Amino acid sequence: MTGEKNLQALLAGMRPMQRDGEYVYVLWPHGRPLEGRIEAAVREAEGLTVVLPRAEADRLGLSYDFVAAWITLEVHSALEAVGLTAAIGKALTDAGISCNVLAGFHHDHLLVPVDDGPRALQVLADLSAESRDKPRPGLVLRSETPEDRDAILALTAAAFAVSPATGLPAEGEPVEVKILRALFDDDAYLPELSVVAVLGGEVVGHVISTRGWVDGKELLGLGPIGVEPRYQRQGIGSALMHETIARANAAGESGIALLGSTEYYPKFGFVPAASLGVLAPDEAWGDHFQVLPLALWPGGVHGTFRYAAPFRRF
Repeated sequence: MTGEKNLQALLAGMRPMQRDGEYVYVLWPHGRPLEGRIEAAVREAEGLTVVLPRAEADRLGLSYDFVAAWITLEVHSALEAVGLTAAIGKALTDAGISCNVLAGFHHDHLLVPVDDGPRALQVLADLSAESRDKPRPGLVLRSETPEDRDAILALTAAAFAVSPATGLPAEGEPVEVKILRALFDDDAYLPELSVVAVLGGEVVGHVISTRGWVDGKELLGLGPIGVEPRYQRQGIGSALMHETIARANAAGESGIALLGSTEYYPKFGFVPAASLGVLAPDEAWGDHFQVLPLALWPGGVHGTFRYAAPFRRF
């Protein structure tokens, strides 16, 4: 697998994780055979430095001064990637946290003072979230064309290979692909609200909104929305959402309904649909069924939301 080089993609997808335990740097005694759980080593003219669990150093009778928390950035960074260490170093420096960096073939690892571990994780998580909210450089958003559809269906199949509802691998073709294929040929299809994200000439993301109704009033039903897995957590989904909202407002639509995460979608302004008088097609969806009232939200809306026919067919 090729490592990622794009700095924003690295920051957006780095997922900092702290290993269990405490770790120390030890100058290995000259002439003593290596033993114990050595996690990393650097040979210098002055001697061999090793990093190992604190408990191991104590067991082996080795002295140390610096006790660290070990944080791994769970993103496959290319060794020739530029800027990741500098960006992380600046964020931690601004927070007053010292950091020692170890670069592995697949990941970068940070050793920070053990008492600063939780705070460092939060600083890194905030840095990652900030990067995810920015569109990736070179990303183009445009209306979908029939020539895009094979690529759209393929990326949707990849994005939903694991069911978001069950967390289990989908059996056969994901239902989202079946719905999407049918939506393209349905009367509820709205061409200007089927949007693709293109990067380097490749379709890497897609979102569709189709006609929906509540008690005769027209709304939009958003979904499926999918991003090619290798480009997830890089701001592409957010860019598609912002583009959809802008287009819907420009088209004079009154609101958008969707079924999705109660942690992710509220940042775009979505609220539990029931709070606006809109009931989910399935009451078991609870607050996961959400609505974004747009500029022309009419008020006084009450009833059960009805998606386009393909949603009810599969």
